[in-house]
Amino acid sequence: MQLWVPFCRKHNIEPRNPDSYFTQKTDPTKNKKRPDFVKDHRWIKREYDEFKVRINALPDVIRKRSEKYDRREEVKDKNISRQNSAASAETIESSKATWMADGTHWPGTWLNPAADHKKGDHAGIIQLMSKVPENEPVMGTEDEGKLDFTEVDIRLPMFVYVSREKRPGYDHEKKAGAMNSLVRASAILSNGPFILNLDCDHYIYNSMAIREGMCFMMDRGGDRICYIQFPQRFEGIDPSDRYANHNTVFFDGNMRALDGLQGPVYVGTGTMFRRYALYGFSPPRATEYSGIVGQIRKPAATLSPSVSLEAVRNQDDGHETVPLNEEHPDLNLPKKFGSSTMFVDSIEVAEYQGRPLADHVSVQNGRPAGALLAPRPPLDAPTVAEAIGVISCWYEENTEWGDRIGWIYGSVTEDVVTGYRMHNRGWRSIYCITKRDAFRGTAPINLTDRLHQVLRWATGSVEIFFSKNNAFLASSRLKFLQRIAYLNVGIYPFTSIFLVAYLFLPALCMFSGQFIVPNIDATFLTYLLLMTVTLCLISLLEVKWSGIALEEWWRNEQFWAIGGSSAHLAAVIQGLLKVIAGIEISFTLTSKSAADDEEDVYADLYVIKWSSLFVMPLTICITNIIALIMGTARTLFSVIPQWNKLVGGAFFSFWVLAHMYPFMKGLMGRKGKVTTIIYVWTGILSITVSLLWITISPPDDTAKI
Repeated sequence: MQLWVPFCRKHNIEPRNPDSYFTQKTDPTKNKKRPDFVKDHRWIKREYDEFKVRINALPDVIRKRSEKYDRREEVKDKNISRQNSAASAETIESSKATWMADGTHWPGTWLNPAADHKKGDHAGIIQLMSKVPENEPVMGTEDEGKLDFTEVDIRLPMFVYVSREKRPGYDHEKKAGAMNSLVRASAILSNGPFILNLDCDHYIYNSMAIREGMCFMMDRGGDRICYIQFPQRFEGIDPSDRYANHNTVFFDGNMRALDGLQGPVYVGTGTMFRRYALYGFSPPRATEYSGIVGQIRKPAATLSPSVSLEAVRNQDDGHETVPLNEEHPDLNLPKKFGSSTMFVDSIEVAEYQGRPLADHVSVQNGRPAGALLAPRPPLDAPTVAEAIGVISCWYEENTEWGDRIGWIYGSVTEDVVTGYRMHNRGWRSIYCITKRDAFRGTAPINLTDRLHQVLRWATGSVEIFFSKNNAFLASSRLKFLQRIAYLNVGIYPFTSIFLVAYLFLPALCMFSGQFIVPNIDATFLTYLLLMTVTLCLISLLEVKWSGIALEEWWRNEQFWAIGGSSAHLAAVIQGLLKVIAGIEISFTLTSKSAADDEEDVYADLYVIKWSSLFVMPLTICITNIIALIMGTARTLFSVIPQWNKLVGGAFFSFWVLAHMYPFMKGLMGRKGKVTTIIYVWTGILSITVSLLWITISPPDDTAKI
């Protein structure tokens, strides 16, 4: 890190993820003008390769070192035991710890799990990997045989490893709980006014993206912005994007449209937050909307940040809360931040640091430029101890963390709920699309993993619909169209019920020999034409807004049918059973095969993992195929063949199968290697559908010749 960061600054390297940078297929010398770039690039590449070798050997090194140190400690314990005659040497059992190179215990989980040192049972850990940087630039020096940093700022940002306390039997609230712990610890250690949220499978692809996001926060009107959402871009996806992993219509169409309202929804990663907004406060300026479609606007009764912070201090002193709005509980001031006085004192500092620059008369709630140039005091032991205290298990007891403050608990999609709460208080968000992708990550590319990802999203949406976070219960500070957008977030999984009926309808028509309507008249054709033209116009609008090709749009439509008939329907069933009967069902993998071709970067695409989510789309495919066979046979062997009905019904059945083609292709795997359970299910479904229809509609004996 001490070499890589100055190297990137010296030669303007993008992306600054070394693994991504060195695996690029483009010419590394493109746009490079310094004559020493080739020498520096060759040297840093060799250093990085050697670093990876050391990392790969680290588990074995740690194990050998720990065994050596453990034997030494065991000998010490035996010698002490003999000297004190307190116990025999045979009864001494020394704990098998994990040791670091400096001769101290490795904090957290040990190679040999022990009490307080295993996964799910360890104290809070904070490791300062690099100190607080200097306030002024620090120029490097020329090191003979290595890199020349004489004109390069070699300062490193403060880098801290944080692991919250874990105890058995304690609900740690998964990702939301980890994010809240990190917010509190960072407030004690650095207290930056802005927070960047990235998933572990994402990395920064554009180092200037953070600065672009901060420009929105620091500009006029920026005091009302709670977060900046960047689009998600993915790597390692197959060229045809079989399962619509890029999700371009959503990120380049829907999210850009929401940017014209109150702002895009929070999607869990690639987001820059205003720290003050995460603490549950309302914006310094907000608007209330009333009327049938929210056409009547008036300023909301908010409090200035200084008054709000004074009220927080009064609450800590036992005084009465100053309410913002008694009509909706989400608009009151947050009451309980916890027992850390140092954390509460940091709130006012973070709010002031995040204010826009008062460089224009129109800027409200601004701060003068240069007001934050004082050097940051170095971290001391009491400060680090306080940071460890705020990430303990007990800290959130009797507080509003997860209920009003920070990331919200109680939902699989805590990201959407957290963003909704902010918009509900009157904050707005911004969608920032940079010329160069801001962040990049990975996505599941095989069928099962992709469907389970969609199932998790849909389950969270159903939970939102049946919770107090339903947009029907939103405050008057949520715009009418923004309310509609959040309603769609909670309602869209329920459209799977109608989608499944639509996908079975062509097969029923083929079985019965009747078309969708008894008679094709002008009224039916008019309705059909209007719906077709409307759908085509919507599709063209999506293609134009998203800037995608028709093939990518078609992949999106195909996966809409696949995901809607499987993951969305399963999420609705789970939600209804949980609400009505209190029964929780989890759809898990039942069999799994691993990718066996390490040379193929898309080998995981062909991995087949049987899941119960396959049952409904597989039933739809089998039913439509059997219906096509039976309908064709009926027409061929009838006395008066009705080819028009066959063509009409076959067209819609083929249309359904065309949407299901990626699903069927996914079941085939590589070179048609299908798992046995898929053959079994196909046979069972074929026999069941055939016998069921023969029972319902037996052959007519009078039709025999």
